[in-house]
Amino acid sequence: LTSTGQRCSLLQCSIPGHEMDVRGLAATVFPEGAFVSVSRDRTGRVWVPNSSSDKGFTEMHSMSGHSNFVSCVCIIAPSETYPRGLVATGGNDNNICVFSLDRPQPLFTLKGHKNTVCTLSSGKFGTLLSGSWDTTAKVWLNEKCMMTLQGHTAAVWAVAILPEQGLMLSGSADKTIKLWKAGRCEKTFTGHEDCVRDLAVISNTEFFSCSNDTSIRRWLVTGECVQVYYSHTNFIYSLAVFPNSQDFISTGEDRSLRIWRQGECSQTIRLPAQSVWCCCILPNGDIVVGASDGIIRVFTEAEDRMASAEDLQAFEDELSKATIDPKTGDLGDIKLEDLPGREHLNEPGNRDGQTRLIKDGQKVEAYQWSVSDGRWMKIGDVVGGSNQQTSKSVMYEGKEYDYVFSIDVNEGGPSMKLPYNVTDDPWLTAHNFLQKNDLSPMFLDQVANFIIENTKGHVVGPAQPAGGDPFTGGARYIPGSSSDTLCFFFTGTGRYIPGSGPNPGAPVGVADPFTGGGAYSSAALRQTTNIYFPKTDGVTFEQANSSQIIAKLKELNGGAPQEHKLSEEVLESLERLLLSVCGLNSSEPAPTIQQINLLWKASHWPEDIVFPVLDIMRLAVRHPQVNESLCGEAEGVQLCNHLLNLMRPEGRPANQMLALRTLCNCFSGRHGRALLMAQRETVLSRAADLATVCNKNIHIALATLVLNYAGCLHLQPDLEAKAQCLSVASRALETVQDKEAVFRLLVALGTTVASDQTAQDLARSLGVSSQISKYSSVSDPSKVGECCQLLLKELQ
Repeated sequence: LTSTGQRCSLLQCSIPGHEMDVRGLAATVFPEGAFVSVSRDRTGRVWVPNSSSDKGFTEMHSMSGHSNFVSCVCIIAPSETYPRGLVATGGNDNNICVFSLDRPQPLFTLKGHKNTVCTLSSGKFGTLLSGSWDTTAKVWLNEKCMMTLQGHTAAVWAVAILPEQGLMLSGSADKTIKLWKAGRCEKTFTGHEDCVRDLAVISNTEFFSCSNDTSIRRWLVTGECVQVYYSHTNFIYSLAVFPNSQDFISTGEDRSLRIWRQGECSQTIRLPAQSVWCCCILPNGDIVVGASDGIIRVFTEAEDRMASAEDLQAFEDELSKATIDPKTGDLGDIKLEDLPGREHLNEPGNRDGQTRLIKDGQKVEAYQWSVSDGRWMKIGDVVGGSNQQTSKSVMYEGKEYDYVFSIDVNEGGPSMKLPYNVTDDPWLTAHNFLQKNDLSPMFLDQVANFIIENTKGHVVGPAQPAGGDPFTGGARYIPGSSSDTLCFFFTGTGRYIPGSGPNPGAPVGVADPFTGGGAYSSAALRQTTNIYFPKTDGVTFEQANSSQIIAKLKELNGGAPQEHKLSEEVLESLERLLLSVCGLNSSEPAPTIQQINLLWKASHWPEDIVFPVLDIMRLAVRHPQVNESLCGEAEGVQLCNHLLNLMRPEGRPANQMLALRTLCNCFSGRHGRALLMAQRETVLSRAADLATVCNKNIHIALATLVLNYAGCLHLQPDLEAKAQCLSVASRALETVQDKEAVFRLLVALGTTVASDQTAQDLARSLGVSSQISKYSSVSDPSKVGECCQLLLKELQ
């Protein structure tokens, strides 16, 4: 038994399943008791348990589709289309491949990340969340990227979808964890002192994280860290939670799997491999781990599944022959002369997994205490025992490093310096070096392998026969003896210049979905059973009191600073423009180019007095000529940027509201629609920030803008745009109180999901139904409750 009275886990079987490091594991839904592994050998494999008498696993299926290492895997839950579920894998080729369990090639490939995809998590309704070295996480559904979660400043090593709909987590090399809701970062968790490497969900409200700082933390989604667990002595790479949602396991760079029960480390299992990259727990409670030696190992508490005594002895022998390099720091600072002799092993240890080093002549051996066996087990020989090399020796840019390599890029040119510590991840170091020096990511393997080759003291292999060098070939690190410089030369064409790739197609102008008049009233909505959505004709702000606007303009002009004063001529010109765009009779002459130019100039008045000019602009952009002139290809982006600047969160509420209303009214013309569709991402994200301003007119204008976008997107296949509409509307509903604004947001949601199955799935996975259900009983005005009920029906 372990120290917590739990049965000990012992080896069940070793599966030599891959040619290179096993980087990811996941238990499958089907077949039961099976799991899938992925490896740097570019394959994924499904392993099925053998018959009861045989304790091993057999490869049922091999998957290949990546052109580089496969680094992570997750299972997408069964659906009507795929009753056995799907397997998603992420790789160093920046792609995600999705496989069914019956064919070796991917069903489809998800492209979009700009660097290695190193983590995956799946949620309800087929949503998939990915994290990448490109610092982003992405949300995928039905083969499309729905959202990109931006906010981390370094690689996203870990992602997880929480059971509470719409909540997602990401952990990064920037040492933080972020909580996302409907695509927006709601909270940042700080506490880890180094890269966050994995996340594991405990429940709706809690999760674990682990880090290169050797700690595991338990968090509440509200932001508090409720516990920190210490036991590992090096980077921790992966976590998995037992079905009881309390106990868990962890693996890391200290060659160990640790089992945690009741909040403490109850068992430490050492492995004959340096990096234990990944782990998962099978439905029967057995533990699967994958390591840098390409071997998958299964451990079990069930006596009938444990390996035979011979196999357990063979595993222990293999472990005792392993070589441990003191430079990794796993065993602390070692001074040969201070170490006790073999007699030290007569004293029992005081906790499971405790390590003890003893001197046997000039040899140093490492032992680990096993509580269940009541004895010290040998876990390896320590090489290079005196540890002289951990005193960091090379200075670079004011810091000490274990190594500083020279990398030659151009023949004859200056070489670049690559500093490296043995505790760093060679792949991440190589990635950062290439990025910092603007070099092509094609060289990642070459640089990383160069680091690994030249720091080989750090890589553990089985010992050679007695008397031989414990390292294979010339891999032992002897400073100065290895080739300390890596050279790669390129032709001019190989240089990587960000943004120099082929241009993505420009957005195409959208066909006119409006029927002209847009005053918003229930009567104007189509009289069908659902009179509320989809609403495809734009909603505009028509109300105008020309004489009041002009009176205010003249009053403010009187007190304006001298350099901003408008001449009588300009005032008259603006007045004529206002009358011509509000004229009820067509006898008014059309606005002239000169008037439109004066309006544009006047709209740059100081922010404290510009609002009457903005009000004229709001009314003017509904006129076809003004719409074409201000929103046309040449001027449109300037107009957009000017309005967005006025909408800054710290700007003036009157200007924010009028800028939003102007954008809504731009939708009444073909040029305005094309402009706003092209600038959608920037416009909607800036507008979304105004939901937090407490002003009902701003909220109504914001809701109308989202509604106009939803109308333009109806029957369009642009899922990323619809995802943004859903996200902005759903976030706005969290703060908006005004019933008219709520109504327009509900119509916007209804229009976005109407007759689009994927958009409906996304709305479900974002938890829209539970968010809006409170409006279904609103009877004043009745349109809120009615529209809400129709929307809930649509999302059932």
